[in-house]
Amino acid sequence: MSLPAFDRSLGSKYTGPPNPTWSWGQKIESTPEGREWMEGEKQGWKTVVTAEEDPNKLYALMISGVVPRPIALVSTISEEGIENLAPFSWFGMISNWPPVVAVSCLNATPGRLKDTTNNVKNSAGGFVVSIISEPFVELANATSIDAPPDVGEWSLSGLTKLPSIHVKASRVKESAFSMECQLYQTIPIVEPSSGTCTTTLILAHVKYIHVRKDMLNERGTVDITKFKPISRLGDNSYARVGDAYKLARPSWAADQGKVQEALERASAD
Repeated sequence: MSLPAFDRSLGSKYTGPPNPTWSWGQKIESTPEGREWMEGEKQGWKTVVTAEEDPNKLYALMISGVVPRPIALVSTISEEGIENLAPFSWFGMISNWPPVVAVSCLNATPGRLKDTTNNVKNSAGGFVVSIISEPFVELANATSIDAPPDVGEWSLSGLTKLPSIHVKASRVKESAFSMECQLYQTIPIVEPSSGTCTTTLILAHVKYIHVRKDMLNERGTVDITKFKPISRLGDNSYARVGDAYKLARPSWAADQGKVQEALERASAD
Protein backbone atom coordinates (compact mmCIF):
# COMPACT_ATOMS: atom_id res chain seq x y z
CA MET A 1 0.00 0.00 0.00
CA SER A 2 1.39 3.36 -1.05
CA LEU A 3 1.20 6.05 1.62
CA PRO A 4 1.98 9.77 1.49
CA ALA A 5 5.34 10.86 2.89
CA PHE A 6 5.63 11.75 6.57
CA ASP A 7 4.69 15.40 7.08
CA ARG A 8 7.41 16.95 9.23
CA SER A 9 5.65 20.32 9.27
CA LEU A 10 2.92 19.02 11.57
CA GLY A 11 3.25 19.05 15.33
CA SER A 12 1.29 19.49 18.53
CA LYS A 13 -0.39 22.65 19.72
CA TYR A 14 -3.00 23.45 22.33
CA THR A 15 -6.53 24.39 21.27
CA GLY A 16 -9.89 24.86 22.90
CA PRO A 17 -11.99 21.74 23.66
CA PRO A 18 -14.26 20.19 21.00
CA ASN A 19 -17.47 21.51 22.59
CA PRO A 20 -16.67 24.53 24.77
CA THR A 21 -20.37 25.36 25.30
CA TRP A 22 -21.25 21.97 26.79
CA SER A 23 -23.32 22.12 29.97
CA TRP A 24 -24.41 19.52 32.53
CA GLY A 25 -26.89 17.00 31.13
CA GLN A 26 -26.44 18.10 27.53
CA LYS A 27 -26.76 15.18 25.12
CA ILE A 28 -24.20 14.27 22.48
CA GLU A 29 -26.76 15.06 19.77
CA SER A 30 -26.54 18.77 20.65
CA THR A 31 -23.64 19.23 18.20
CA PRO A 32 -23.40 18.33 14.50
CA GLU A 33 -20.36 16.16 15.25
CA GLY A 34 -22.24 14.35 17.99
CA ARG A 35 -25.24 13.68 15.76
CA GLU A 36 -22.96 12.35 13.02
CA TRP A 37 -21.20 10.11 15.54
CA MET A 38 -24.46 8.61 16.76
CA GLU A 39 -25.68 7.97 13.21
CA GLY A 40 -23.17 5.16 13.00
CA GLU A 41 -24.78 3.43 15.97
CA LYS A 42 -27.83 2.70 13.81
CA GLN A 43 -25.78 0.10 11.91
CA GLY A 44 -25.84 -2.07 15.02
CA TRP A 45 -23.22 -3.83 17.11
CA LYS A 46 -20.92 -6.81 16.74
CA THR A 47 -20.60 -8.66 20.04
CA VAL A 48 -17.57 -10.89 20.52
CA VAL A 49 -17.70 -13.75 23.01
CA THR A 50 -14.04 -13.78 24.01
CA ALA A 51 -14.02 -17.37 25.28
CA GLU A 52 -15.13 -18.56 21.83
CA GLU A 53 -12.93 -16.27 19.71
CA ASP A 54 -9.65 -17.25 18.11
CA PRO A 55 -6.86 -15.74 20.27
CA ASN A 56 -5.08 -14.25 17.25
CA LYS A 57 -8.26 -12.51 16.07
CA LEU A 58 -8.92 -11.34 19.61
CA TYR A 59 -5.40 -9.90 19.78
CA ALA A 60 -5.87 -8.00 16.49
CA LEU A 61 -9.24 -6.62 17.57
CA MET A 62 -8.15 -5.53 21.03
CA ILE A 63 -4.96 -3.76 19.98
CA SER A 64 -6.96 -1.89 17.32
CA GLY A 65 -9.62 -0.78 19.82
CA VAL A 66 -7.57 -0.08 22.96
CA VAL A 67 -5.76 2.94 21.51
CA PRO A 68 -3.65 4.98 21.64
CA ARG A 69 -1.17 3.15 23.85
CA PRO A 70 2.08 4.66 25.16
CA ILE A 71 5.17 2.58 24.47
CA ALA A 72 7.79 1.53 27.00
CA LEU A 73 11.29 0.88 25.70
CA VAL A 74 12.62 -1.50 28.36
CA SER A 75 16.33 -2.12 28.85
CA THR A 76 17.34 -5.10 30.97
CA ILE A 77 20.45 -7.15 31.66
CA SER A 78 20.57 -10.89 32.21
CA GLU A 79 22.36 -12.74 34.99
CA GLU A 80 25.06 -13.53 32.43
CA GLY A 81 25.48 -9.82 31.65
CA ILE A 82 23.73 -9.85 28.24
CA GLU A 83 21.90 -6.56 27.65
CA ASN A 84 18.43 -6.58 26.11
CA LEU A 85 16.29 -3.77 24.74
CA ALA A 86 12.64 -4.18 23.67
CA PRO A 87 9.46 -2.07 23.21
CA PHE A 88 6.11 -2.81 24.87
CA SER A 89 2.82 -1.04 24.25
CA TRP A 90 0.92 -2.84 27.01
CA PHE A 91 2.22 -0.21 29.36
CA GLY A 92 0.95 2.45 31.73
CA MET A 93 1.32 4.36 34.98
CA ILE A 94 -0.19 2.67 38.05
CA SER A 95 0.67 4.89 41.01
CA ASN A 96 2.57 8.06 41.81
CA TRP A 97 3.29 7.12 45.45
CA PRO A 98 4.94 4.76 45.44
CA PRO A 99 5.80 5.59 41.83
CA VAL A 100 4.89 2.43 39.90
CA VAL A 101 4.50 1.71 36.20
CA ALA A 102 3.25 -1.51 34.61
CA VAL A 103 4.56 -3.38 31.60
CA SER A 104 2.69 -6.42 30.31
CA CYS A 105 4.82 -8.91 28.39
CA LEU A 106 3.26 -11.62 26.23
CA ASN A 107 5.11 -14.89 26.74
CA ALA A 108 7.22 -16.13 23.84
CA THR A 109 5.29 -19.41 23.82
CA PRO A 110 3.00 -20.92 26.46
CA GLY A 111 5.22 -21.59 29.45
CA ARG A 112 8.31 -19.84 28.04
CA LEU A 113 9.07 -16.28 29.10
CA LYS A 114 10.57 -13.62 26.86
CA ASP A 115 14.08 -12.33 27.57
CA THR A 116 12.75 -9.11 29.12
CA THR A 117 10.57 -10.97 31.61
CA ASN A 118 13.33 -13.44 32.45
CA ASN A 119 15.81 -10.65 33.02
CA VAL A 120 13.43 -8.63 35.19
CA LYS A 121 12.53 -11.63 37.34
CA ASN A 122 15.94 -13.24 37.67
CA SER A 123 18.38 -10.33 37.74
CA ALA A 124 18.66 -8.15 40.84
CA GLY A 125 20.25 -5.39 38.81
CA GLY A 126 17.05 -3.56 37.95
CA PHE A 127 15.92 -2.21 34.59
CA VAL A 128 15.08 1.02 32.77
CA VAL A 129 11.82 2.11 31.14
CA SER A 130 12.26 4.84 28.53
CA ILE A 131 9.62 6.74 26.54
CA ILE A 132 9.90 6.84 22.75
CA SER A 133 9.73 10.14 20.87
CA GLU A 134 9.16 10.75 17.18
CA PRO A 135 12.77 11.50 16.11
CA PHE A 136 13.97 7.99 16.98
CA VAL A 137 10.88 5.83 16.44
CA GLU A 138 12.52 3.76 13.69
CA LEU A 139 15.50 3.04 15.93
CA ALA A 140 13.21 1.94 18.75
CA ASN A 141 11.08 -0.17 16.42
CA ALA A 142 14.21 -2.05 15.32
CA THR A 143 14.53 -3.46 18.85
CA SER A 144 11.30 -5.43 18.35
CA ILE A 145 13.06 -7.82 15.97
CA ASP A 146 12.78 -11.49 16.93
CA ALA A 147 16.54 -11.91 17.15
CA PRO A 148 18.24 -14.80 18.99
CA PRO A 149 19.12 -14.12 22.66
CA ASP A 150 22.80 -13.60 21.84
CA VAL A 151 22.09 -10.79 19.34
CA GLY A 152 22.19 -7.34 20.91
CA GLU A 153 19.37 -4.96 20.07
CA TRP A 154 21.45 -1.95 21.11
CA SER A 155 23.94 -2.30 18.27
CA LEU A 156 21.48 -3.11 15.50
CA SER A 157 19.15 -0.26 16.46
CA GLY A 158 21.74 2.51 16.58
CA LEU A 159 20.52 3.62 20.01
CA THR A 160 23.06 4.88 22.55
CA LYS A 161 23.71 3.59 26.06
CA LEU A 162 23.97 5.89 29.05
CA PRO A 163 24.96 4.63 32.49
CA SER A 164 22.21 4.53 35.09
CA ILE A 165 22.57 5.72 38.68
CA HIS A 166 20.72 3.02 40.60
CA VAL A 167 20.46 0.01 38.28
CA LYS A 168 22.90 -2.03 36.18
CA ALA A 169 20.91 -1.77 32.94
CA SER A 170 21.73 1.15 30.64
CA ARG A 171 19.25 3.87 29.82
CA VAL A 172 18.59 5.17 26.31
CA LYS A 173 20.38 8.45 25.62
CA GLU A 174 17.95 9.38 22.84
CA SER A 175 14.96 9.18 25.21
CA ALA A 176 14.05 12.48 26.85
CA PHE A 177 12.24 10.71 29.71
CA SER A 178 13.49 7.51 31.30
CA MET A 179 12.88 5.73 34.61
CA GLU A 180 15.28 3.52 36.53
CA CYS A 181 13.24 0.75 38.11
CA GLN A 182 13.40 -2.14 40.52
CA LEU A 183 10.97 -5.03 40.32
CA TYR A 184 7.94 -4.41 42.54
CA GLN A 185 5.92 -7.49 41.61
CA THR A 186 5.24 -9.87 38.74
CA ILE A 187 1.77 -11.26 38.18
CA PRO A 188 1.26 -14.26 35.88
CA ILE A 189 -1.82 -13.87 33.67
CA VAL A 190 -3.37 -17.32 33.38
CA GLU A 191 -6.01 -18.35 30.82
CA PRO A 192 -8.76 -19.78 33.08
CA SER A 193 -9.92 -22.74 31.00
CA SER A 194 -6.47 -24.14 30.22
CA GLY A 195 -4.49 -22.91 33.23
CA THR A 196 -1.76 -21.72 30.85
CA CYS A 197 0.24 -18.61 31.71
CA THR A 198 0.13 -16.51 28.54
CA THR A 199 1.37 -13.15 29.79
CA THR A 200 3.38 -11.66 32.64
CA LEU A 201 2.41 -8.34 34.20
CA ILE A 202 5.48 -6.53 35.51
CA LEU A 203 5.02 -3.85 38.15
CA ALA A 204 8.07 -1.60 38.25
CA HIS A 205 9.01 0.60 41.21
CA VAL A 206 10.50 3.81 39.79
CA LYS A 207 13.62 4.81 41.70
CA TYR A 208 15.05 7.58 39.50
CA ILE A 209 13.56 9.68 36.70
CA HIS A 210 15.76 11.30 34.06
CA VAL A 211 14.09 14.06 32.05
CA ARG A 212 15.81 16.43 29.63
CA LYS A 213 15.67 20.02 30.81
CA ASP A 214 14.65 21.33 27.39
CA MET A 215 11.44 19.24 27.63
CA LEU A 216 10.19 20.99 30.78
CA ASN A 217 7.75 23.88 30.95
CA GLU A 218 7.68 26.63 33.54
CA ARG A 219 5.75 24.36 35.95
CA GLY A 220 8.45 21.71 35.84
CA THR A 221 6.35 19.19 33.90
CA VAL A 222 6.88 17.79 30.42
CA ASP A 223 5.80 19.95 27.48
CA ILE A 224 4.01 17.62 25.06
CA THR A 225 4.74 19.89 22.09
CA LYS A 226 8.49 19.45 22.65
CA PHE A 227 8.44 15.85 23.87
CA LYS A 228 6.77 14.45 20.71
CA PRO A 229 5.88 11.05 22.20
CA ILE A 230 4.54 8.38 19.87
CA SER A 231 1.83 5.83 20.54
CA ARG A 232 0.86 2.40 19.27
CA LEU A 233 -2.33 1.65 17.38
CA GLY A 234 -3.60 -1.54 15.75
CA ASP A 235 -1.54 -3.87 13.49
CA ASN A 236 1.81 -2.15 12.80
CA SER A 237 0.47 1.41 13.03
CA TYR A 238 1.89 4.20 15.18
CA ALA A 239 0.63 7.73 15.84
CA ARG A 240 2.03 11.10 16.78
CA VAL A 241 0.33 13.40 19.27
CA GLY A 242 -1.78 15.93 17.38
CA ASP A 243 -3.54 18.95 18.83
CA ALA A 244 -4.17 18.83 22.57
CA TYR A 245 -6.85 20.58 24.55
CA LYS A 246 -7.56 21.12 28.22
CA LEU A 247 -10.73 20.11 30.06
CA ALA A 248 -11.04 21.25 33.68
CA ARG A 249 -11.93 18.50 36.15
CA PRO A 250 -15.47 19.11 37.49
CA SER A 251 -15.77 20.29 41.08
CA TRP A 252 -18.86 19.55 43.15
CA ALA A 253 -18.28 22.67 45.24
CA ALA A 254 -18.24 24.89 42.16
CA ASP A 255 -20.80 23.08 39.99
CA GLN A 256 -23.30 21.66 42.47
CA GLY A 257 -26.05 24.13 41.54
CA LYS A 258 -25.72 23.51 37.79
CA VAL A 259 -25.60 19.74 38.31
CA GLN A 260 -28.79 19.77 40.36
CA GLU A 261 -30.54 21.89 37.72
CA ALA A 262 -29.52 19.38 35.05
CA LEU A 263 -30.82 16.49 37.18
CA GLU A 264 -34.15 18.26 37.68
CA ARG A 265 -34.48 18.83 33.91
CA ALA A 266 -33.66 15.18 33.24
CA SER A 267 -36.27 13.94 35.74
CA ALA A 268 -38.91 16.23 34.21
CA ASP A 269 -38.33 14.90 30.66
